[in-house]
Amino acid sequence: MSTIFARAPSADIRVTPLEAFVACAHQMLDPATPESARRAMEPRLLALLPALRALGVFELFEVRDPALRTWLEDEMGAPAV
Repeated sequence: MSTIFARAPSADIRVTPLEAFVACAHQMLDPATPESARRAMEPRLLALLPALRALGVFELFEVRDPALRTWLEDEMGAPAV
């Protein structure tokens, strides 16, 4: 799996919640990502969940990776992903 990096927000670069989620999810699923980096991404992913739910992302798309899907379901408190 290729590595995708989300750029840090600045005055002229904006990263949408969906873009940030996809970039973080790719990193989380990459076996080459160190455990410390995965743990550092968890709060960022959690912070994105309210915006993604408000956008209806999990009503339109399903997270195919079983481990990531289960983690997100546990965090959201509902099997919506």
